[in-house]
Amino acid sequence: MPADAAPSPWLQRWAHLLPATARVLDVACGRGRHARWLAARGHVVTAVDRDAAAIAALDGIAEARQADIESGPWPWPGRQWDLVLVTNYLWRPLTPVLRDAVAPGGWLIHETFAAGNETVGKPSRADFLLRPGELLAMHADWRIVGYEDGFVDGPARFVQRIVARRPHAADPPVLRHALAPPEDAGTGG
Repeated sequence: MPADAAPSPWLQRWAHLLPATARVLDVACGRGRHARWLAARGHVVTAVDRDAAAIAALDGIAEARQADIESGPWPWPGRQWDLVLVTNYLWRPLTPVLRDAVAPGGWLIHETFAAGNETVGKPSRADFLLRPGELLAMHADWRIVGYEDGFVDGPARFVQRIVARRPHAADPPVLRHALAPPEDAGTGG
């Protein structure tokens, strides 16, 4: 399998969290490296990309739909998946839609380019680069089980990656780590 066809190591690292026949949405799937890998593992895969040729190549592997999700309507209003997977793609206005597409108790795996990437290649426009801590902020109310922000080799790039679980209504509130001391710290109280 060519290197560009291999699934993301981040996805491979966290795939064990999925139930055996998870329903998966691969957003901006490109040629389908993740859709193919997930389908081969027994998952029921839905894939979307604006490239019609890429989508056509997934016939028989995934429920594949050609759609421009940046300027057109969301193809599946109200539908939810056990995993929503996003790699090498960022369109901030789509974030609420993608969060809603994760079923309660389901997972979001998002891995894309981050600030600093402009020093090593493309994308280099700020519109396509996550700001420091941005993925954490987007999903602060979910259970974060994995997060990285930094430089990786092969190819050289700056990335942020997150694995977050959407809570069930009955789940306890997500614990938040204090970034500042408690309000009464240092008051002698």
